[in-house]
Amino acid sequence: MAEEKKMSFEEAMERLESIVQRLEEGEVPLEEALQQYQKGVELSKYCHDTLKHAEKQMTKLMTDEGEKEFSLSEEESL
Repeated sequence: MAEEKKMSFEEAMERLESIVQRLEEGEVPLEEALQQYQKGVELSKYCHDTLKHAEKQMTKLMTDEGEKEFSLSEEESL
């Protein structure tokens, strides 16, 4: 998981998309599929956390500037 902390959001998304594509193809042996799935879950969490952090930063910036509070509904954030 420390490896994800060093990569950018875009790099993590690319890796996640690659994992999803490989798993959807169905040609991955079971053990490798489980490892890839676990890695995908970790990358997904990293990306989600990164987006949440960015949302908090935007909210703070907009609030500090006297703008109305920025908010994404759960539906929009998916």
